[in-house]
Amino acid sequence: MKDSAGTPQSRQHHPGGLARFARPALIVSAVVAVVCIALLVIIFFLDAFNATVYSVGGSSIQDDTQEAQDIRGLYAGARAGSIFFLVVSLMTAAAAAVLLYRGRNSAGEGDGGEDVDFEDLGR
Repeated sequence: MKDSAGTPQSRQHHPGGLARFARPALIVSAVVAVVCIALLVIIFFLDAFNATVYSVGGSSIQDDTQEAQDIRGLYAGARAGSIFFLVVSLMTAAAAAVLLYRGRNSAGEGDGGEDVDFEDLGR
């Protein structure tokens, strides 16, 4: 009787090219997108807070004074950078999703193993 408890020699499918990096790229781009969205929400609340504090003294944030312009432009760089990285991460996620979708049927092919049912596992 042949011992079937040995190590199975299954061949795993390793996609080549860019498809190999699709899943990690999708995960990283999703994390970056979530961080960028959180950063944009925080910037929105900070802008609203700064405008509220500035307007308590009777001034308007829409005034043409240097101080109002400074407050309006305080988080402009962070906002622009966050929007840029959000767009890049969403494009990367879309490209990775397309690569994963194209290679979805080839991942399980050719495992080379034999079918084992419940009774064979008990032996």
